Amino acid sequence: MSLEKEHKINYLLRGWPQNAVYLTSWLVANGYSHQLLSRYKKSNWITPLNNGAFVKSGDTATIEGAVFALQSQGKLGVHPGGKSALNLLGKAHYLEFSRQQFTLFGNEHERIPSWLKNYNWGMEINYYSTSFLPADFGLTEIEVNGFSIKVSGAARAIMECLYLAPKKQDLKECYELMEGLNNLRPNQVQQLLEACTSIKVKRLFLYLANKCRHPWLEFVKVENIDMGKGKRQIVVDGVYDPEYKITIPKNLVDE
Repeated sequence: MSLEKEHKINYLLRGWPQNAVYLTSWLVANGYSHQLLSRYKKSNWITPLNNGAFVKSGDTATIEGAVFALQSQGKLGVHPGGKSALNLLGKAHYLEFSRQQFTLFGNEHERIPSWLKNYNWGMEINYYSTSFLPADFGLTEIEVNGFSIKVSGAARAIMECLYLAPKKQDLKECYELMEGLNNLRPNQVQQLLEACTSIKVKRLFLYLANKCRHPWLEFVKVENIDMGKGKRQIVVDGVYDPEYKITIPKNLVDE
């Protein structure tokens, strides 16, 4: 191997964060040809994740490392959301004993690549592309193994849980998650609720916050939030709440 090529691989590996994923397209665009990448693979310096991405040999690719690649290299809005985001923020560990599922949200019309869908992450990956909240509202950055990724902040994450409820996210668990969110920032909650296009999410969010008696709720100007008109049947055979005009599970009312 020439000195120049040896310098290239050393430079690449030195800057490669632990367990992070690198996109093939990004590597090629930054001067690492397919031929060179094939040589690196044969030399056991990098390991492919199906077609389209690599991990440094000896590392274990993580879903957070895949998100790092999609955000920083692919410029996508895909991010951990819902309960997975709350777990990463330390807001839901008391409910989750093992990561058997991981939830990703992305902007409307965004798709996750096949290498991510087909790779065995040791858990089920659930992805939702939505537009019920603006793309960059309510996200926060966290550091994982020396790299940073954007995840839903607590207020956005609980709204994403409610977006999935009741079919894909248990409402009673949403209530238990909401109970732990006693320090949300009212101005951020206000922004998100005013921008949210889902009437179901807004009504459920305010119902649960009120049920938890969170002190920040009194600083939210509900009159500025479009709550829609008419009743919403969230579940069949539930209990009707006249204040928020929603039908909710009996076990949640009894809680």
